Amino acid sequence: MTALHHRVTGDEDAPTVLMGGSLGTELQMFNAQLPLADRLRLVCFDHRGHGGSPTPPGPYEIADLGRDVLELMDELELERASYCGLSIGGMVGIWLGAHAPERIERLVLICTAAHMPPPSAWQERAAAVLEAGSAEPIADSVVDRWLTPSFATEHPEVRARLRLMLAESPARGYAWCCGAIERMDQREDLARIAAPTLVISGSDDLAAPSDKQRLIADAIPRASYEIVGPAAHVASVEQPDQINRLIGEFLS
Repeated sequence: MTALHHRVTGDEDAPTVLMGGSLGTELQMFNAQLPLADRLRLVCFDHRGHGGSPTPPGPYEIADLGRDVLELMDELELERASYCGLSIGGMVGIWLGAHAPERIERLVLICTAAHMPPPSAWQERAAAVLEAGSAEPIADSVVDRWLTPSFATEHPEVRARLRLMLAESPARGYAWCCGAIERMDQREDLARIAAPTLVISGSDDLAAPSDKQRLIADAIPRASYEIVGPAAHVASVEQPDQINRLIGEFLS
């Protein structure tokens, strides 16, 4: 069992939503979503190999991260809940919607993908992190794709906080999660998702461009689709008001 580090915010009688973040981040990346706790019970968590969660031996698959969420739900005695995920967190959401439909009320998938080729890109990133023993060598190039240049310039403290979070990620956990994305192909699973689903793109996302989310929204029956902007990959950080409005309206 991988007991995920998590934070619960909001009234225990409110609708519950689990929130899984981007590769190389911790649950604090959803701090800008805390106002949603006025009407929702937020369960923000660190994926395995991230933040305060354990780093069990790899390799990892997206299914492993999905089963971790189911174990967290069992720990919290949640028979069903909604799920919101960004980037790799959204990939976990796709797995949950397809493989544990009885546990998922609604899905919010932000700046994510069902398939992220080429495999070589993830292999090279994982190798660089393992060789250095940290994500420091890739931190600048990755964070530069997380935020639009104008936002990063206007909010240097936000960029610095995200960069530190990434640079301090456990090297093996980060690399093994890269491997999970490298081997992932969930495109055929999308049509199996029955939960009402909201798919959100960042207008300027270079890491997971909007065509990735359009594919998801087109393949999931009755999914709805929205674009927020200006925003790059961590749209929940760059455009919290837009993201919070969409999540709140969809889940409340």
